[in-house]
This record gives sequence, C-alpha cells and structure tokens, in this order.
Amino acid sequence: MSRVYNFSAGPAVLPEEVLKEAAEEMLDYKGTGMSVMEMSHRSKAFQEIIDTAEADIRELMNIPDNYKVLFLQGGASQQFAMIPMNLMKNGVVDYIVTGQWAKKAAAEAGKYGKVNILASSADKTFSYIPDCSDLPISEDADYVYICENNTIYGTKYKELPNTKGKTLVADISSCFLSEPVDVRKYGLLYGGVQKNVGPAGTVIVIIREDLITEDVLPGTPTMLQYKTHADAGSLYNTPPAYGIYICGKVFKWLKKQGGLAAMKELNEKKAKILYDYLDQSKLFKGTVVPKDRSLMNVPFVTGSDELDAKFVKEAKEAGFENLKGHRSVGGMRASIYNAMPIEGVEALVAFMKKFEEENL
Repeated sequence: MSRVYNFSAGPAVLPEEVLKEAAEEMLDYKGTGMSVMEMSHRSKAFQEIIDTAEADIRELMNIPDNYKVLFLQGGASQQFAMIPMNLMKNGVVDYIVTGQWAKKAAAEAGKYGKVNILASSADKTFSYIPDCSDLPISEDADYVYICENNTIYGTKYKELPNTKGKTLVADISSCFLSEPVDVRKYGLLYGGVQKNVGPAGTVIVIIREDLITEDVLPGTPTMLQYKTHADAGSLYNTPPAYGIYICGKVFKWLKKQGGLAAMKELNEKKAKILYDYLDQSKLFKGTVVPKDRSLMNVPFVTGSDELDAKFVKEAKEAGFENLKGHRSVGGMRASIYNAMPIEGVEALVAFMKKFEEENL
C-alpha cells in the first residue's frame, strides 16, 4: 500500500526519510545489536543520542546558553500544572485565552492561585487573536501565558504580547520548529512533539535558568519540578527514549532542509496555495481572520454539515486522511506541518476544486 497524505493535527505526519532511517536501525542501532527501544537509557549509545538531539535543537533554534532544554513526558497538558507549580511565587498569573488549550491551561493554573484572563477571543469562536499591544498586565503577575498557535481554530500570534517586563510563557506545540524564533523573548516555551517534531509521548521544555529553582509550590511532586530534570540532564528517570531518538532524527532532517528560515519559506508557500484557493472558492471558506491565520493548521467549512461529511468521506477514499475538524468545532481542518510535502497540499486543492465543481 502506498502512503496517504496525512493531514492529522497530531500525532501527525513525519518525514518519510526519517521513518525509513528508523526502520533500517530498528533491529540494530549502529552496531549495538539492539533497537533504541531496548537499550538502557544509561548506556553510552543513548547518552550520545540525547546529547546530539540537544545540540541540534540548540543550533536550529539558536537557544542561548542560559536556557535549559528538557526532554520530558506527560505531553503538553502536564505542563498546564507543572508551569504554575514551578513559576507561581506571588500566586497571581495572567493568561490570554485564544482557544481550547489556553482555556484548559488557565483552568488548571486556577487550582494553584489567581488567574487573570487578560484577553480572549471566545466571543467569535476563537477565530482571531486579540490585540495584545497594551494589556492590563497584573502588577504582581508571575508570568503571562499564551498558546502561540491554536491547533483547533487555526490562529497564530504574528506578534508576541507586550508583557510589560513580565515573563512570557508559551505553548508552541503546533508551530514548533516551523519558523525561526527568538528564544530570548520567552522565559519558558514548550511543545508536545507529536505535531511537528516526533512521536507522541515526549514534550520539550526550553526554560531560562533563573526560573529553575527549589522554590516551588508546597506539595509539588519531585517528578514535576523542573530542577529535578535540569539537574539530571533529562535522565532523572527513564525518559521517552525512542521518542527522543526520533526527534533527534527530525532535527537532523530540518538542518538538511536548510534550517528554520528555509522551513518558514516552504510553510508560507504551502499555506498560500490552500488559503488562496479558499479565498476564491464559492463552496469552501476559511474560518479565521486572514491576518491571524496559522501556517500549520487550516480550518475550513462548506456551511453545510452534510456536505462537510461528504467531503471528508470522499477525501478519505481519495487518499487524504484526517481532514475532519476537531470534534468541538466540526467542519474540516488540514494540518500542513513541516513534513507535509508541497505536493500533498497541491493534490488536496486539486481534489477540493473537483469536489466544488461536482457539488455546487
């Protein structure tokens, strides 16, 4: 069977080259006579895997020396609790709610202290990013939190909020490594890797060293303290070893593509093909305010639930997988992460044109 075009929002498409390499090494990683899945995380071979992965992501993202890179577990959702447990000192935090995940993160932080919602786009089904140039930042806020790219709703911050000197914390799960980023603008940024970087089960946290302290909320479990993992080089306990290995291969692949500036250029080109078609289509329409559109997640609708369902069904039969929108919003969504080839987007648009002709 040939591979389908997989538009899933996560777990998502991975570079074919990476999968082939992993397949070749499945039974014998570099002469060790075993799979990475089977080797001790304390072995020399695995230490080299995690060290190389860290060096490569540091190079790709130009991560300053005073930031730690942590390879953790529990997905992005565990960070919703880990962040306030570690960073809440005054018991007050500010959140900007631009979608489901920021909303869930704010609710979780509310278990540990006072959460101020500075701005929200819930009034228009999260179809835009609010103006964040002059927000009522709380004087005693420990940090300001955003979800930078909203997977479900297809919005993306094009400019970071003005935090007025407060620490910025960002969930970058679905735009991770899709474009260059100035790490120094954040105190902490993190992402579940299953969207743009690797297999589900690993989350990467990039955190400024001054934010890693023993001064955490009382009762914070050892496993949920950044210091535990930073001090142990992400090897306090058995890490998601195979996930880290695949992430490392994806980092190498990204470097080979020319790095994040080259990826951004390609991602803009891919997104333009789809958005240009949606903007002139008489059947399909995008759901996001054009200036806030994500390059990674593109939601669209026909306006009819029946037609939406028909489109998803026929698209699947034609080899386009996972185009159904998130259950909370319906419609369709094409996630066009780094590993989605431009041919996949062109083929999707050609299929949409054909569907439009047949169903108008």
